[in-house]
Amino acid sequence: MPSVMIRREKDGRLSLYVPKKDLEEMIESMEFQSEDKWGGEVELGDGSKYYIEPMAGEPSLPITVRAKRA
Repeated sequence: MPSVMIRREKDGRLSLYVPKKDLEEMIESMEFQSEDKWGGEVELGDGSKYYIEPMAGEPSLPITVRAKRA
C-alpha cells in the first residue's frame, strides 16, 4: 500500500500524487466526499483507481494517506 498525497488545486479540484511512481493526476471521482464520510474508491484522470479507507468527515488538505490499487 503506497502512501499518497491528496491536495486541493486552485480551481477547487483534488489531485493525487504517488511519490514512488512520480504520478500526479486529477481525481475525477471519489466514492464518498461529504461532511459525514470521505474516501473510498478514487478514480484518476488516467483511468487508474485507488482505494482510501473512508474517514469520518473531510480532512484538512493537503493530507498523506495509505491507498491501495483498486
